[in-house]
Amino acid sequence: MHIHLIAIGGSIMHNLAIALKKNGHQVTGSDDEIYSPAKERLKTHGILPDQEGWDPDRIQPDLDLVILGMHARKDNPELLRAVELGVPIHSFPSFIYEQAREKTRVVVAGSHGKTTTTSMILYAMQQAGRSMDYLVGARIEGFEDMVHLSEANLLIAEGDEYLSSPLDPRPKFIHYRPHIAVITGIAWDHMNVFPTFASYKQLFVDLIDAMEPGGAVLYCADDPHVVSMIDRRADVEFIPYRAIPHIQTLEGTMLRDQDDHPYLTPLFGEHNMQNMKAALEVSKRLGLTEHQFLQSMTTFRGAAKRLQLIAKSAHKLCFLDFAHAPSKVRATVRATRRQYPDHRLICLLELHTFSSLNRAFLPQYANSLEGADQAVVFYQEHTFAMKRLPMLEEDEVRNAFKFSELIILHEPAALVTYLQSIKAEKVVFLFMTSGTFGGLNLLDLGPRLVGDLR
Repeated sequence: MHIHLIAIGGSIMHNLAIALKKNGHQVTGSDDEIYSPAKERLKTHGILPDQEGWDPDRIQPDLDLVILGMHARKDNPELLRAVELGVPIHSFPSFIYEQAREKTRVVVAGSHGKTTTTSMILYAMQQAGRSMDYLVGARIEGFEDMVHLSEANLLIAEGDEYLSSPLDPRPKFIHYRPHIAVITGIAWDHMNVFPTFASYKQLFVDLIDAMEPGGAVLYCADDPHVVSMIDRRADVEFIPYRAIPHIQTLEGTMLRDQDDHPYLTPLFGEHNMQNMKAALEVSKRLGLTEHQFLQSMTTFRGAAKRLQLIAKSAHKLCFLDFAHAPSKVRATVRATRRQYPDHRLICLLELHTFSSLNRAFLPQYANSLEGADQAVVFYQEHTFAMKRLPMLEEDEVRNAFKFSELIILHEPAALVTYLQSIKAEKVVFLFMTSGTFGGLNLLDLGPRLVGDLR
C-alpha cells in the first residue's frame, strides 16, 4: 500500500511511519516543522519529506490511505485534497485498531504513569521472549522503535486521552476497545480541549464504556477519582491495586516475591511502585510468572525522560523527567526528595504545554515543588506566541506556585549561568519538561554540571 502521513514529524507519527516502511509499505509524509530526533530517524529510513510544508500535489488518486496526525488543522491543503479525491482517511488510533481488530488489546491509560507502566509490561514481555505489537510514548532501552506492527496476536498500547485528529474529537484510547485496561490515576490536564475537570474525567468513563465485554480494568485504589468510576459495568471485572511492597535503598528499591526472594530494581518513588504493581498484574494475566516479571525489573532502566539518570558522579546526580502537569511534578519531586534526603535538590520546571501556560490553570501547581531546596520555573515568550496565549507575569507565577524564593528565568543562557553558580558538594539536579528548555542539550549539560567524566 502507498500510505501518506500528514504531520509525519510527531513523536508517535514518525514511529508509525517507520513501522509501516519496515512492513513493506510505500510511505510518504509531510509536516510544517520536523525536529530532532524525528528528522534524523525519518532520513535514516528514507522517508523524510524533501521539504517542510504542505503540498496538495502530494495527494494523488492512486494513494491508498492517508493517516492524519493531530498537529494538522482542518483546513490543511493536503487533507482537503484527500477528501476531494475520496482517499480513505484514518487517524493514528483508528488505523492501529484496524491492524489490531483480531488481537488481544491491552491499553494503559491515566493522567500520569502510563508511559512507565506500558514500558514495564513491554520490557517484561520482551525479556520473556513473547511476541507482541506495541505503541508507547517514549524510547525504551532494548527497543529500537516506539511502534511495532506484526502478525502477533497481542497489542500493548499506551492509551492517550488527547483528541484523535482534527476530524475526530474523540480521545485516542476510545478507538482501541481494550480487553484489558489500566487506569493509573486521574488529574486534570489538556484544559485547552477539556475546560473542566468533569469533562476530562468523563474521558475515562468513556474508555470503560468502550471496553470489550468480559474485559478487565485494573485501577489504582489510592486515587479517589478512579475509584468513583468502578463497577459501572457488570460484564467487566474491576481489579484494584496499590504500590508493590518495597523497601527504598540508596541503590534503588528492594522487592520480594511471595517466596521472599529479593529483587533490586534501579527505579524509585511511590508512584513508580504503583506503576510496577499494575504492570505486574497485567503481565501475569498475559502469562508471565511473578518471578519473570520481577527479575526483568532488576535491569529495567525506565523509559526515556521518566526520571532518567543522565549524569552521575560521586556526590552529584542529574535526572531528566517528562513531568509537566501538576500531579506529575508533585510525584517526581516527592520521589526524588525521599530517595536523596541528604542532597541539595535543585528542581527546574519548564512551562511548555497549553495548560501550564494558561493563567486559569496555573493555580493547580500550588505547592507542587514542595521538597526542593531551590526551584526554577522557566518559560519563554516564543512558546506563548506559538500557542496564542498572553504572556504570564512573573508575580502570577510566583503566587501560583507558592514556593519561597522561586527563581524565574526565560533564556537558556541565564539558566546555564544559574546552574553553574551552584557550589553544593552533594546535589541532585532535577529537570522536568515536555520541551527542551529553549533548545538546551541536557544530555550534554548534565555531565558538565555533575563532573561526570565517563
